[in-house]
Amino acid sequence: MLQKCVSENARIAQDQAEYQMRYNELVSHYDDVKGRHTATEKAIRERQAKAERLEAFAEALESESKRLTEFDEGLWGTLVDFMTVYSKEDISVTFKDGTEIQIG
Repeated sequence: MLQKCVSENARIAQDQAEYQMRYNELVSHYDDVKGRHTATEKAIRERQAKAERLEAFAEALESESKRLTEFDEGLWGTLVDFMTVYSKEDISVTFKDGTEIQIG
């Protein structure tokens, strides 16, 4: 639409104030659509990454043939992204899927 607007302006005599207003509206619309497209692509990439992390976690759980009875560092690393210690009684655990829980 933007290219058509520019092309028409080059071929057909037009009121330049009206042309500039139409052109600016088209550019604004394009920028809005492009921004939404970029945000959608980012959301898709984030969901794909999350699905890959969940798949890795599921595979790690499936590889455990016995019931867990003690701390497993490998499984912990597969599950937990990071922990934040605010104080001795206030700890936050953030899992790789984005879930966060407060302890204490």
